[in-house]
Amino acid sequence: MLVVRLATAAILIPILLIVLWAGGPLLAAAIALVTLLAAAEVSDLLRRAGLPVHTLVVALLGLLAVAEAGYAPMETSWALPAWFVLVLLAGAVVAVQQRDMQQSLLCWAGTALAALYAGMIAFLLRIPATVTPGGAEGWLVELLDAGRAWLLVLVLGVWAYDSAAYSVGRVWGRNHFFAHVSPHKTWSGALGGSLAAVLACVGLGALIGRPWEAAGLGVLIALTAPVGDLAESVLKRAAGVKDSGQLIPGHGGMLDRIDSFVTAAPAAWVYLASLGLV
Repeated sequence: MLVVRLATAAILIPILLIVLWAGGPLLAAAIALVTLLAAAEVSDLLRRAGLPVHTLVVALLGLLAVAEAGYAPMETSWALPAWFVLVLLAGAVVAVQQRDMQQSLLCWAGTALAALYAGMIAFLLRIPATVTPGGAEGWLVELLDAGRAWLLVLVLGVWAYDSAAYSVGRVWGRNHFFAHVSPHKTWSGALGGSLAAVLACVGLGALIGRPWEAAGLGVLIALTAPVGDLAESVLKRAAGVKDSGQLIPGHGGMLDRIDSFVTAAPAAWVYLASLGLV
């Protein structure tokens, strides 16, 4: 299993770096594809858990979130809150078509939750689309730009957390936490992952002239990445499945790979905005 995971990572990481370097429409298309796959998987999980979900509506709302994140003009500050309102309205429209009122309420909750979950992935595009040109500096920014440089810090910081938490937890796994949600999570793994996230972010932050701000992002990743992981575990346990899918050999479904970003990406954007870099 470990060999398959490493082989898959060896293929996917270069693809990701190429997409990140290319930016523009290719980056938007990649995030849109990830969002569509996530929408399908989270809809299936919620449906297995007993919540009726309109998958097509979830997918369309997810794509709309990506479009808003990447292409809405900076002046349209109303676009993001309008999307959240639309999620609630679209869920209600789908729900009222149910004749059973209990099923109607569950359909509203399931469709809205699935859309919100998948739509959070769009913040991976919102970061490079909205970070100001002066938000970073150095040769890495010249190769990419300020927005994509910060996105790279986020992505590698989350990967550092996930990889270190998995490795440390397997070797020195002690004192499980939230065992009722995910029996393999340990405090030692969380601490190892947190240290790795901060170090990775500081190292990359030094390359973009923002080591202290990047250190703060590393701390934020340490706090939010495990929340995303645990949230997906709740979905899987409620659905009675081990993985969200079988899309990626050795890793499971798309959600199994990007669950940490569902919470870390929105938090990272808010953090960068609070620093005046957006």
